[in-house]
Amino acid sequence: MPPIHLFQRPHYTSDATGFLDQLKRDRPDLGERQREGRALLWDKPVDRELQAGFQAARVPQKPYVYQSE
Repeated sequence: MPPIHLFQRPHYTSDATGFLDQLKRDRPDLGERQREGRALLWDKPVDRELQAGFQAARVPQKPYVYQSE
């Protein structure tokens, strides 16, 4: 006989999980559309030389920025 786990709920799915499962069944192209949207905004090549220039040009921030002198 397998051990009984105190907190295991074998046939339970949350409302959120049920909603997402239903959404994926209703719209099978959703994953592809999400990847396309991500590619528009986030998946961009990084120019390392430009990033290094940004880091070198950085000005250190004062410890307490709201202090007026």
